[in-house]
Amino acid sequence: MSSTLFRTKKIEQSIQDTEEPEHQLKKSLSALELTVFGVGVIIGTGIFVLTGTVAKDNAGPSTALAFVVAGVVCALAALCYAEFASSIPVAGSAYTFSYASLGELPAWIIGWDLVLEFALGTAVVAVGWAGYIRSFLENAGLTLPESLGSRDGADGFGFDILAAALVLVLTGILVLGMKLSARVTSVVVAIKVAVVLVVIIAGAFFVKSSNYDPFIPKSKPVDAGSSLDSPLVQLMFGWAPANFGVMGIFTAASVVFFAFIGFDVVATAAEETKNPQRDMPRGIIGSLIICTLLYVAVSIVVTGMQNYTQLSVDAPLADAFKATGHPFFSGVISFGAAVGLTTVCLILLLGQTRVFFAMSRDGLLPRFFSRVHPRFRTPYRPTILLGVIIAIVAGFTSLSELAELVNIGTLFAFVVVAIGVIILRRTRPDLPRAFRTPLVPWLPILSVAASLWLMLNLPAETWVRFAVWMVIGFALYFFYGRTHSRLARGELEEGVSPTGQKP
Repeated sequence: MSSTLFRTKKIEQSIQDTEEPEHQLKKSLSALELTVFGVGVIIGTGIFVLTGTVAKDNAGPSTALAFVVAGVVCALAALCYAEFASSIPVAGSAYTFSYASLGELPAWIIGWDLVLEFALGTAVVAVGWAGYIRSFLENAGLTLPESLGSRDGADGFGFDILAAALVLVLTGILVLGMKLSARVTSVVVAIKVAVVLVVIIAGAFFVKSSNYDPFIPKSKPVDAGSSLDSPLVQLMFGWAPANFGVMGIFTAASVVFFAFIGFDVVATAAEETKNPQRDMPRGIIGSLIICTLLYVAVSIVVTGMQNYTQLSVDAPLADAFKATGHPFFSGVISFGAAVGLTTVCLILLLGQTRVFFAMSRDGLLPRFFSRVHPRFRTPYRPTILLGVIIAIVAGFTSLSELAELVNIGTLFAFVVVAIGVIILRRTRPDLPRAFRTPLVPWLPILSVAASLWLMLNLPAETWVRFAVWMVIGFALYFFYGRTHSRLARGELEEGVSPTGQKP
C-alpha cells in the first residue's frame, strides 16, 4: 500500500495533460504581468500597519533589517519555486511539484493545505477590505444596516454584504479570463504602488535623524508562556525570543515575514504563461525584490518620522503623518490600503481555483471541475463553486483567529517545494531546467530550516487547527482520492502494479 501512496506522476504526463482540449487553459500572461500579480498579492495592509507595529514592539528602527532578513528567507523559497515553475509549467504550484517529486499522498496533502491557505486568505482579506469601505461610506454620511454591515449585527445576526459582494465580483472577473484579470490587476497595482511611493517620498521630508538613535535599541527579554497562545518553540523548549537588540531583529523578521506571503501564488499561473521557462523565474523573483525594497523604504520612513516608542499599533504610518501635522496623507494611506486589498483578494482566489483545477484534472477531486469554459478557457466550475463558498464564509464568519492558518500553510508549502527540488535533481537529472536553483542541496536545506523555524514561532493553537484540517484531508484522500486518481486507474487499466512492474 505504501508504494501506491508515494507513486509519482511523470512530468511529461503532467505537461501532456495541459494540451487536452477540454482541460486546456489559455496562455496569455507575460513576465511583466506575472510580476504585477506578485506585487499585487504581496502588498496589502501589512505595509501600512505591520511596519510600525513591529518597530514599536520588536525591533525599533532596525525593523528595516528585519525586512531584509525576511526577504532573504523568502528568496530562498523563491529560487526553489522558480526552478520548479520553469521546469514543470503546469497549474497547481506546490501541489504539481510535489506530485512529480514526492508522490501522490504528499501532493494531496500540500494541495489540501493550499486550498485552505488561499480560501481563508481570500476571506480574511475580503473582510478587511469591507472594513475600509464601510469607513469611507461612514465618512460620506452613508451607513449600512447593522445586519448587513457586520457579522456582529443587531439581534445576533450579521452578514458582511460588502465582503461577500467583493468575492463574487472578483469571481466573475476570473471566469471571464486571465487577460481581463491581469488588466484589472495592473491598474489597481499601479494605483497601490503610486500611493506607497507618495507616502515614502512625502514621509522622507518629515524624517528626523534623532529618531534613529539608537538604531538597534537595547535588548529586552520576553517571559516564556505556557498556554496554547504561546509559540510552539516556547512550549517545546522553554525558549522565549528577545525583543529589540540583535536578536530582536530576528524576532521581528518572523513577524514581518508574513507581509511577504503571496509570491508563491505566481507559480499557480505557470500553465497560463506564454513563455514559462523564461518568465516564471522573472515574475517570482522580480515581484519579491520590488516588494522587499518598498517594505524597507516604508519602515525607514515611519521610524524616522516618529520615535518608535510613540508609534500607534492600529495605524502607525497614518498616525505618524497626523503627528507631524499632515492628516491628508492619512487618508491617502487608507485609500491605498483599500484599493490594494482588491488585488490581494483576486490573486488569492486565482491561486486556489488553479490548485483545485489541477487536483481535479488528476482525479484526486471529481473530474467534473477540470473542464474549462469553451469560450473563455478558464476553469469556471471550480471558480464559481469556490467563489460562492468563500463569499458565504466571508459574510458570516469571524476569521481573525484563523488568519495564522494562512501563514503555517504557506510555510509548509515552502518546506515541501525545497525538499522536492533536492529529490527531483536526483531522480530526474535529465530534466530540462530553464532556471536552476543555485547551491543544491545546501540552499534548499537552508530554506527548509528557515521555514521550519518560522513555523515553530507560530502559536501552538495554530498547529492544532492545522492538524485538524490535515486529518480531514487524509480522510478524504483515503475515501476518494486514492482510488479515483487517474494514476491509479491507469495502473489498473494497463495491468501495471503500484511499483511500476507489469505482472
